[in-house]
Amino acid sequence: METDLIDILVVDDMRDAAESLATLLEIDGYNVRLAFSAQEALEAIAVSTPLCVLLDISMPEMDGLDLTRHLRAKFGDDVILVAITGHSALEPRVVETFALVDHYFVKPILAADIRKLFPPKGG
Repeated sequence: METDLIDILVVDDMRDAAESLATLLEIDGYNVRLAFSAQEALEAIAVSTPLCVLLDISMPEMDGLDLTRHLRAKFGDDVILVAITGHSALEPRVVETFALVDHYFVKPILAADIRKLFPPKGG
């Protein structure tokens, strides 16, 4: 059972997107864990609570809005939530999710934008 502290949990059902984002964050010194579904995210959080969760809004089964609601109910403001979407920021579920999270990104996400929110550690 992994008990390392997790800085950031990246949750996205699109593996390439999740892995690319995780790689960037790891290069910048963050301890990152990946989850490819909301259920995997809940399992990861049961083992180790991250400081931040970056979550895609559009996922099958439990989507990012439902995951956000669950995480807010469990942690309140103790975990930073950052939503990611490729959908219009005007879609109702996107608008509702954006209202519950601390920050959000609309895809495509640029490395410079990520680094504004998560500056490289140690420099």
